[in-house]
Amino acid sequence: MEQKNILLVEDNPDDVELTRRAFQKNNIRTNLIVTRDGAETIEYISAKVKHMGDEGSHELPYLVLLDLKMPKVHGLEVLKEIRGNERTKFIPVVILTSSQDMKDIKRAYQFGANSYIVKPVDFLKFIEAVQQIARYWLTLNEQPSIQRGD
Repeated sequence: MEQKNILLVEDNPDDVELTRRAFQKNNIRTNLIVTRDGAETIEYISAKVKHMGDEGSHELPYLVLLDLKMPKVHGLEVLKEIRGNERTKFIPVVILTSSQDMKDIKRAYQFGANSYIVKPVDFLKFIEAVQQIARYWLTLNEQPSIQRGD
């Protein structure tokens, strides 16, 4: 099985490291790509789309783990950008954030989030959450073929 690209949009270095460790601890083999602010994320995805050939969509993230409270461009704006592009609109986006604000939750789903998960503070619970995210989105979930370039 080929490693899938997962885009982690996270500005907190500690949370980036926790996520990496959680994937390692769960033996989840992925290519974890990290962007640290909303503007960098939009630029990264736009560059991937711009340079895609007919068979180049494997370069797109298979899954996006998106924090909301991001520098420069808010996570919800990043979500709108992803959903607004024909080549990326079907990429699963899981909001992984500390915000429990019902307004954030409603807006995330309104703008097309596939899931909304509040980051567990406890590391063992965080590891379990990452395992469940990976199991569902990387193993069980079927994605539309347009995302894979078909």
